[in-house]
Amino acid sequence: MSAELRVKLEKYLLKARPRFEGLEEEKIGSVDLDKARDEFRTMALAYYSDAKHFYDNGDYLNALAALEYAEGWLDAGRALGIFKNK
Repeated sequence: MSAELRVKLEKYLLKARPRFEGLEEEKIGSVDLDKARDEFRTMALAYYSDAKHFYDNGDYLNALAALEYAEGWLDAGRALGIFKNK
């Protein structure tokens, strides 16, 4: 593993830790699924665009990370039932 990758991963894990350890359930109220769908789509497409940009500029590590984020938004949308699997 390259030193650069290890440093980036260590920073990312440290930043992510409180989000996972402090995860709390939210009561489900009235959710605007149309708004959620639009927001999830926007985020997925933005991260996909970032992935292509990073890839085109030879930054393969960040391209992979951005693509994983994009797919995460789509997966979450599918789990909520606001996107269909293709």
